[in-house]
Amino acid sequence: MHAFIIGEHGDSEVPVWSSANVAGVELEELARARGIAFEPEDRRRIFAQTRDAAYTIIEKKGATYYAVAVALLRIIEAIVRDQRTVLSVSSVVGNGRYRQGETCLSLPSIVGARGVEEVLELRLSAEEEEALRQSAEVVRKGQNEVAPS
Repeated sequence: MHAFIIGEHGDSEVPVWSSANVAGVELEELARARGIAFEPEDRRRIFAQTRDAAYTIIEKKGATYYAVAVALLRIIEAIVRDQRTVLSVSSVVGNGRYRQGETCLSLPSIVGARGVEEVLELRLSAEEEEALRQSAEVVRKGQNEVAPS
């Protein structure tokens, strides 16, 4: 399964259900073809489990630093080997496609020897666009608390 979580890394992160797929087949289409109900409540439950996984890990192991280390290693590998691979990483998003001003958001990006070489443009539903805007606002509020304008 391939699906993106974008925006802030935290409680306001955004699941991009509109592009979720299994082997290139849209998730909703696959569920329909297999006679599996995939209702909004199913999406909410799956997303809550994904979003809250860190809390479960911390409760059981005390920290999530091993996962952070593995993710960091993967990013470094992409840079050192100039792999130009797609990774969800946080970078400054300007006033381009996502129109969120000078805010750092996690988005699928091509990562190579120069770091983030390109932020990919996802087709988002209107609901996902609004959720991303709200997530960016959470990030901006945090930025302003740390370094007021």
